[in-house]
Amino acid sequence: MRHVTIIIIISLSWISSFSQAGKCTPDDEVFIYKHDTLNFDKPSLLRNLGHVPSDLWQIAKSPFQKRNYIGLSVVAASTAILIVKDQAIIQGVRHISDKIGLKPETEYKIILKAGSTKILKLPRNLNTVLYQAGEGGTSMMLAGGLWVYGKITNDRRAIYTANDLAETFVSMGVSTQILKRFTGRESPFMQTRPGGRWKPLPTFKEFQNNTSSYDGFPSGHLATLMATITVLADDYPEKKWIRPVGYTVMCLSSWAMMNTQVHWAGDYPLAIALGYLSGKITTWRHHRSSNKINKIVVL
Repeated sequence: MRHVTIIIIISLSWISSFSQAGKCTPDDEVFIYKHDTLNFDKPSLLRNLGHVPSDLWQIAKSPFQKRNYIGLSVVAASTAILIVKDQAIIQGVRHISDKIGLKPETEYKIILKAGSTKILKLPRNLNTVLYQAGEGGTSMMLAGGLWVYGKITNDRRAIYTANDLAETFVSMGVSTQILKRFTGRESPFMQTRPGGRWKPLPTFKEFQNNTSSYDGFPSGHLATLMATITVLADDYPEKKWIRPVGYTVMCLSSWAMMNTQVHWAGDYPLAIALGYLSGKITTWRHHRSSNKINKIVVL
């Protein structure tokens, strides 16, 4: 049902984007920071989501573009090295975590739920805090907070950033799900052999019924975190703390996921690249010329 809903949203968004073709673009707000010039026209979530098919095409063709060969080589080489060492790495992480008292279990206190669906939950130990930082719900709450703040304060950039995050989550989420189904790698806690078994292209039913046996590679958690950091840092270039703080949280969350045995280290390089690329594709749209400028802000 969730997949059907996403398809419907994308379809409606695409139709909406076509219906607006040829209309005048509302006056832009321009933010200038050093050599960065960002243009934000009137925010529209449907218009953002209407870009998803184009985003997916750009993600799909990026490995075959000459300018990306070096990055692709780094991702491929680091992934191959880590996959070979994955079993030893995860055992090392567990050993160190036990020594410092970092529990591998994820424990939550349920604050709000509807039936069997947990709507709001609070972590009950440090490992759970670090693990939850990489969950999609945390990033979506951040996007929702930006949207509410933008509406209350009439901050166009905050609203646009929330919409950028939503667009990026959809394009990145679709991409990771396709790769997970294509590769079919076991999560560490489900492993039937050292390093986890790879069983590409499981049937839809098999994947749904035994998800953890097939969805290890790449890490959706880490891709979500990287995408969130990339969009926030690009839309707020003057906030120099976003990247160092974000990357620190990302490293800690990566450790927690290995400690909980949800992901292997080899699941990470492609996830990082995918999150970064998805965020960049979305935010590149702000770096364009504008003939209608409503407000200029020098940061």
